[in-house]
Amino acid sequence: MGRVAVVVVTHNSQAEIAGCLDSLRGLDIETIVVDNASDDATRDEVTARNVRLIANARNAGFAAAVNQGVRATTAPLVLLLNPDAHLICGMDEMADFLEETRAGAVGGKLVDACGAPQQGFMARNLPSPAALICEVLGINRIWPRNPVNWHYRCLALDHMTVSAVDQPAGAFLMFSRAAWNRVGGFDERYWPIWFEDVDFCGRLKSSGFCNYYYPKAVARHTGAHSIRGLALDIRERYWYGSLLEYADRHFSQSAFRTTCVAVALAATLRAVKGLPHLKTKALEVYGGIAGLALRRALRPWRSTRVSVI
Repeated sequence: MGRVAVVVVTHNSQAEIAGCLDSLRGLDIETIVVDNASDDATRDEVTARNVRLIANARNAGFAAAVNQGVRATTAPLVLLLNPDAHLICGMDEMADFLEETRAGAVGGKLVDACGAPQQGFMARNLPSPAALICEVLGINRIWPRNPVNWHYRCLALDHMTVSAVDQPAGAFLMFSRAAWNRVGGFDERYWPIWFEDVDFCGRLKSSGFCNYYYPKAVARHTGAHSIRGLALDIRERYWYGSLLEYADRHFSQSAFRTTCVAVALAATLRAVKGLPHLKTKALEVYGGIAGLALRRALRPWRSTRVSVI
């Protein structure tokens, strides 16, 4: 068995998983798919290719499924690959680079269907309070090249050059089993999705590891396939909930509470804006998010933090 284990987490990934697994054929690797209660033909596509499958009866969440996959494999290096990320080249070189640098995590280049690099996604800095506040208030959409967003999304990154970055994208992320063990794996409190890879990279950095963007490893990436079937209100609850969890674990008390107020304000504005179209639905969804943010802001402060920004 090779030195790399590939872990793929699926949830209703029928349209993508075949191409992902086919892109790994012929490589000397362990491959395992952890399926989070898909109700389509995802599992059939996996078993048809004789790939090892863990079939969860319920959606355990992305972080828990990653940890399942890592624990079920033995190779010293782990490549976390989204089902909509199809490997093109460079996995062995990526592994060599990780071993030589003793990095915490290394992410490769993600390209779209036309071959264009997914700048702003494939490598980022860890989100600061200002970055998340600009995100929730819509400032980054109105003014995407503002200095805060420019820094957060690494928009000046040379996509042809190896670079130290805080957060390589979790869609195509290699890390050592030793580093995963040192930081305690992925935090399963981020349920079901969002910010778990950001948190993992942040804890690697806090533990003294360096993370890198490595452009010689390339994968074609579609993006967001597993959330397209989710209703907007569910997506919003998941995203804001995970954002608040990340801020709670990584920001100072004042920064966290300021972020909570920004989330409450943004949710209130969205509720008011959506009322003519969604009527009571917008008030229910965004009112609930605003209430969650305010409750977390008023909650007694915990004295132990993962890192402080």
